[in-house]
Amino acid sequence: MKVIGFAGYSGVGKTTLVEALVVLMTQRGLKVSVIKHAHHHFDVDREGKDSWRHRKAGAYEVLLASDQRLALMREYPQPMELSVQQMLAQLDPAVDWVLIEGFKHGDLPKIEVWRHQQDRLDSGKPLQPLYAQDARVLAVATDAAADLPQLPTQPVLDLNRPEQVLQWLLARGPQLEYRN
Repeated sequence: MKVIGFAGYSGVGKTTLVEALVVLMTQRGLKVSVIKHAHHHFDVDREGKDSWRHRKAGAYEVLLASDQRLALMREYPQPMELSVQQMLAQLDPAVDWVLIEGFKHGDLPKIEVWRHQQDRLDSGKPLQPLYAQDARVLAVATDAAADLPQLPTQPVLDLNRPEQVLQWLLARGPQLEYRN
């Protein structure tokens, strides 16, 4: 499987880009998995459903399966942050691509998504790009190349042209092969 991350600040368009890439890849017959970083409490279950009741009763894991879908929910007794590698180990190894959204400080290859955002601040300071300090950022996808805070040494891709991003990924497929 080939693995690539999409990192950047909140609201820059990571989800939109990943969604478009999933569509384009599956149209080409590729099998794609997505790992999305979520913050703290989130739920994929609905109150009152049998699986929710089992989980609330104290089950460590609840696996839901039908002839069309499988979902595994695991409850940790104490907060526990999984590494991206631990999450990758949970996936079907037969997929062609894994697109990882978030984990901007993760240690896998990534594309930084940078949208024109000069008015956005982080702790009172202008947002700093990852590409200037993280060697794992292989490219920058942006809608405003001329407005980047500094000129990247990495390739600059058009955020509004997911087909271009896909072609760039496919051309680099061998170097993105995941080796655990």
